[in-house]
Amino acid sequence: MPQNEHHVPEPEFLGAFGSALRATGEGFPVDSRPELVAGGLARGRRRLLRRRLAVTGGAVALAAVGVGGLYAGSFATSAQQADKASVAAPRDGGATTPTARPAGESGTLRPGEAQIPLSDIAEVLKANTPAGHWRFDDLDGTGQGLGGYFDDGRGEAAVGVTLSRTGRAPDAGADMVVCPEKAYVPYDDCTTGRFGDGSRWMVFQGYEYPDKREETKNWRATLLTKDGFLVDVSEYNAPAEKGAEISRENPPFSPAQLKTLVAAEEWRALLKRIPPLPTTPGKADKPGKLAKPGKVRQAPPQIAGDAVPATLRALLPKGLKVVDKGGEGEFAFVVVDDGKGKSLVQINVQYGMDDVADQLFGSGDVTTLPDGRKVKLTRQPGEKGGAGVVWWTADTMTKDGFRVVVSAFNTGAQHEAATRAEPALTLEQLKAIALDPKWAKLRAK
Repeated sequence: MPQNEHHVPEPEFLGAFGSALRATGEGFPVDSRPELVAGGLARGRRRLLRRRLAVTGGAVALAAVGVGGLYAGSFATSAQQADKASVAAPRDGGATTPTARPAGESGTLRPGEAQIPLSDIAEVLKANTPAGHWRFDDLDGTGQGLGGYFDDGRGEAAVGVTLSRTGRAPDAGADMVVCPEKAYVPYDDCTTGRFGDGSRWMVFQGYEYPDKREETKNWRATLLTKDGFLVDVSEYNAPAEKGAEISRENPPFSPAQLKTLVAAEEWRALLKRIPPLPTTPGKADKPGKLAKPGKVRQAPPQIAGDAVPATLRALLPKGLKVVDKGGEGEFAFVVVDDGKGKSLVQINVQYGMDDVADQLFGSGDVTTLPDGRKVKLTRQPGEKGGAGVVWWTADTMTKDGFRVVVSAFNTGAQHEAATRAEPALTLEQLKAIALDPKWAKLRAK
């Protein structure tokens, strides 16, 4: 674990991925959990997929997982490989094709898993896309996701669709149709809207590797119906999301065509075949082992709403102009400019982190204050590809595991080149923000 591991948003972990795994019965919640925003995985026992990526919406995670990979493959088991792994391995130089449960062989369905004939999914795809040649490796089974290849004469492209339910919370799935914050995820365009029936949609034009825009493009559209179903379609300008040469300038379907595709009425009949998600019982810290009486650790309280973003802005030093902002729950960020260039500042406020205190504060520039709080100051290079980026952090934790960690960068976005020599805030200013008593007064549930 990096000595300064911090909850910074990562495209590799998006709420949509949790939705996919939930559909396979793995027990990852898909209800709205903004407090699990912003950045990858929680420490230690709290290694749960983040519900939402830095206020980005689920599409970025789906983009990272890609067509026919773990996301789509999680919905199906192949006729040829039904007795093997549930996720197909990629072919050399080709797309990873999601596999299907053998036709006519129901087996034991996992909780929340549907038995939709893949041929039915293919028919809806073909009926709602422009003229061209479709190719599918296997349509002889059932599942909730399908990957294939489309060629309109300009080059073969990987395309995939997934169908799923969201969680039980009233706003579950809403994160899936919210555009990313450009401070964390580079993309060309993203639009959102709402249809007359109450369904919400998002169309995202980004990249498989957001920090390498010259490589594979990933465009996707996501529809969230009023009754909590998701339709997600992804497409690439290559015959595979990874490891294949680019075959065309852009993916085959325009943003308008993607929007029309996810909104196709034919999906409704297929979505209705997806059973309700089961209620997942609470689990002990170590799955597979019975917890001893009195040893089950209760989930720590979480901060919800906009208290953290508002408090961060209130604690900023004078003379900084906020040019961008975002966050909710335990995470917030601002992009500030003091006239010398943009600087990204971000914060996490977390309860119950005492179980990983030794990992976070076991080395480096660590001091212990008279009240027992540990403070660690770190200077290190940026890690998101931006040229010349530096990353300064003040990490603090009380004896009972209440953690406030604040970082600043010498750029307005980690994946972009440095805009100044140093962050707009000094380490001492970051430390003062992290130690401010206002954080302990925020209400948590």
